[in-house]
Amino acid sequence: MAYKVVIIGCGRVSVKHLKAISKLTDLELAAVADTNEDSANRLLSSVKGFAGTKIYSDYKVAIEEVKPDITAVTVPSGLHYQIATFAMEHGSNLLLEKPMTMTSAQSRELYELSRKTGKKIAMGHIYRYLPIVGLVRDDINIGKFGKVTHGSIYVRWGHGEDYYSSAAWRGTWKSDGGAMMNQTIHAIDLLVWLMGSEPVQAQAMLAKRLRNIEAEDLGMAVLRLENGALASVEGTTATLDSRHEAEFSVFCENGSITMGLSSGKPHMNILLKREDGKVKKLNGYYMRKQYKEGGLFSYKCALNPHLGIYSDLAKSLTEGKEPVADAYAGFSSVDTLMGIYKSALLREPVALPLKEDFSSEMMQGFFENTENT
Repeated sequence: MAYKVVIIGCGRVSVKHLKAISKLTDLELAAVADTNEDSANRLLSSVKGFAGTKIYSDYKVAIEEVKPDITAVTVPSGLHYQIATFAMEHGSNLLLEKPMTMTSAQSRELYELSRKTGKKIAMGHIYRYLPIVGLVRDDINIGKFGKVTHGSIYVRWGHGEDYYSSAAWRGTWKSDGGAMMNQTIHAIDLLVWLMGSEPVQAQAMLAKRLRNIEAEDLGMAVLRLENGALASVEGTTATLDSRHEAEFSVFCENGSITMGLSSGKPHMNILLKREDGKVKKLNGYYMRKQYKEGGLFSYKCALNPHLGIYSDLAKSLTEGKEPVADAYAGFSSVDTLMGIYKSALLREPVALPLKEDFSSEMMQGFFENTENT
């Protein structure tokens, strides 16, 4: 039996969803929903095999009539909470694009609703689904690399004014946030996940250097984790839009792990000190191990991580397990991001998890102070 999927929102990212569904036999696209019928038709015509799929203009009607096993939410971030809540309350599991919500309280509510209803949430934290990442995390957690000391990530995902002007909600505090919230949140999620400890403090600065938007086009932060390790974060869209780069590194007592992408080309350097004191490069070891465990499919997920997300969610429904990027991951990443924003606003360190709700809308007017631009 194939799991029925309804896609809510037919914008740019939904094409990746459609391509993933087309490759998996245990999923069936039952309908799409969008207030713009032209967008829905363009989506369905972009991938072979979906012509004639039912189109709805109202997501509530789609969910009530189709009764999907999985509702994929690909609308602007500010609409995630209301759609996700409705879907779970009407019996559907979720594939939810990042960020989970735009407020720490709403993300906690969705996490708790998932637990209450028993409905699973798979977050669009794409980096967790890249090849080798999971294998490396397992080895870090069992102590293969020794004590984790610190980590770092940078996401230099340049976007020009045409990207932000393509939709009125892009770059706004209410519906999108800036480079940290939109482009960097899943990298923060990955780094914390790999380092194996939850953030307990955030200190951050934001700037608006080049892009004509409400929110930041550059952010930097330092996180202190519960185990004492530190993590540095850089996220920006104020770089060349022709050269997208992202990289994470985890440094340990007996080795280090660095993986990333530069203009679509992956790179990695995994080092481990042996008992004789010599340092060994483990790139080949992990590539062979990944192929042995996941075959070519795991490497196809590098081209479209949504293939891995959908496959993992279907497996989690069949086997009763939690997705790799689950409801808690969605809540924790939003709470950390809101802590970063709050720290920048207050110009002081902020304790995590947040005790009081904080939303991106509370950042309204932040850049009216010239010191922040």
